[in-house]
Amino acid sequence: MGELFFNIDHGYLEALIRGFKTGLLTTTDYQNLVQCETLEDLKLHLQSTDYGNFLANEPGNITVQVIDERLKEKLVTEFTHLRNNSLEPLSTFLDYITYSYMIDNIILLITGTLHQRPINELVSKCHPLGSFEQMEAIHIATTPAELYNAVLVDTPLAPYFVDCM
Repeated sequence: MGELFFNIDHGYLEALIRGFKTGLLTTTDYQNLVQCETLEDLKLHLQSTDYGNFLANEPGNITVQVIDERLKEKLVTEFTHLRNNSLEPLSTFLDYITYSYMIDNIILLITGTLHQRPINELVSKCHPLGSFEQMEAIHIATTPAELYNAVLVDTPLAPYFVDCM
C-alpha cells in the first residue's frame, strides 16, 4: 500500500535528486577541467555545465576561496531545500548528516577559543551545514558544564554530551 502513495509523499524529491544526478560532472568534464590553466579557464568550462551560474556574478579575477564559498553556498541551498521538503524518515537522516558538521564546528570553536582566536574569525571558518544559533556563545563558557549549558543544550547534539558532564 505504501508504494501507492510514493509519488505523493516522495515524488518531488525523487525527481529533484534525479535532476541533481544528471547534473553531476562527467568524466569528460573532469578531463577538461584538468586541462584548464587558469581559474578563468575553469570558470569558462563550468559555464557549460549545471554549475555555470554559481560563478556568473563574480566580477574580475576569481580565487580559489571564492569558488569554495560559492560551492558551499550552492550545496547548503540545495541541501536545505531537500531537508525542508522531506518527510520522515528522510528528514531525520538528513538531520543526522548535519550532526558531523556541528561536531566539527564545535571542535573548531573550542580549539580556537583555547588559542585566544577571535570568535568572529572562528565562526566564519565553520561549515554552514553545521551552524546553529548558539555557536557564538562559546566564548562565555569556561568549564565543560558551562559549555554544555551555553552552547550544546539546545542542539541535537545535547543527548550525546549529557553523560560527559
